[in-house]
Amino acid sequence: MTLEQLRKIHRATPFEPFTIRTADGLTFKVNHPEVMAISPVGRTVVVMTPDGAHETIDVLMITSIRSGNGRAPRRRKS
Repeated sequence: MTLEQLRKIHRATPFEPFTIRTADGLTFKVNHPEVMAISPVGRTVVVMTPDGAHETIDVLMITSIRSGNGRAPRRRKS
């Protein structure tokens, strides 16, 4: 995962929620762009957690980003 890929999904318009997965298997949901901040140098990312705390993540430790909110897509009525 590159810093540019992360910035692109974070700045997408319209914003689409995504989940960050790290090398140690932890996952962090980003449901709104204001929940995450990228450091000016681009080495770390801070993600606010639902309990009001925050997690600082080394960008080099991000292994994947999954777009969407993790829910199954809605079925359209026919």
